[in-house]
Amino acid sequence: MKWTPGGESQDIEDRRDEDSSGGGGGFQFGGMHIGIGGAVVLLVLSLVFKQNFFALLGGGGPTSGPVATRPDPSRTTAEKPLVQFVSFVLDDTQKNWEQILPDQADKQYRHAKLVLFRNYTRSGCGTAESATGPFYCPEDEKVYIDLGFYDELRQRFGAPGQFAQAYVLAHEVGHHIQKLLGIEAKVRRLQEQNPRQQNPLSVRMELQADCLAGVWAHSTQQRGLLESGDVESALGAAAAVGDDRLQKMATGHMSPESFTHGSSQQRMGWFRRGLDSGTIAACNTFESNE
Repeated sequence: MKWTPGGESQDIEDRRDEDSSGGGGGFQFGGMHIGIGGAVVLLVLSLVFKQNFFALLGGGGPTSGPVATRPDPSRTTAEKPLVQFVSFVLDDTQKNWEQILPDQADKQYRHAKLVLFRNYTRSGCGTAESATGPFYCPEDEKVYIDLGFYDELRQRFGAPGQFAQAYVLAHEVGHHIQKLLGIEAKVRRLQEQNPRQQNPLSVRMELQADCLAGVWAHSTQQRGLLESGDVESALGAAAAVGDDRLQKMATGHMSPESFTHGSSQQRMGWFRRGLDSGTIAACNTFESNE
């Protein structure tokens, strides 16, 4: 992706130098240290299947009590290029939505904040941990991410490349668009009214965020910012975090009725739809049979 390194976005809230719990970007389970990606898989499976998959590692769950860690200046320095890149993507994404949202949805865009943290922090939606992966909190309109997730995305899930990193952030900003359009609140109400539809509605929400990330990618394509392999990099990231792939990695089989984000094929397909169309209207996952 063509971009020019610069300063840090004004919409970034950097908490990486705060004391946090856990050490080394991972968590302790029964004496075994696993990385962020492994914790993500186990956490998702425990929630989906309502079984304690952490017990498979011994000890029955995370070790009790936070372990204080000191800020690591060397890591902060090493992450500087990545911070500059996510700053560029964040600013570029929000600048484009400032134009797209009024033009296509007759809504004014309100900036989201991006919180960078290590291991653990507080959010308006509760505790934010590395193990949960990047997420958007509608209560405080902030995106939370531990930059170590990108290492896991590349190394564990096989999704390298800068545009794969950009897709992750653009997807979370897509959830912010859903909040501004009133979609997020409507879906939450429907989930409360009909608990059996909680997972299917969650899938539709996530696929729409993928499509909205594609809408931003369309604008970068129109402006000549994409390079050879960028689209494939984003599609690879979308496939890497599909429910079917995550479940197969962890258990060897999949359970479609427990999906909360959609299959790899669905996630790639909806990102591609946003990329090809460049329109919010093309991202109505709630009235689609796909």
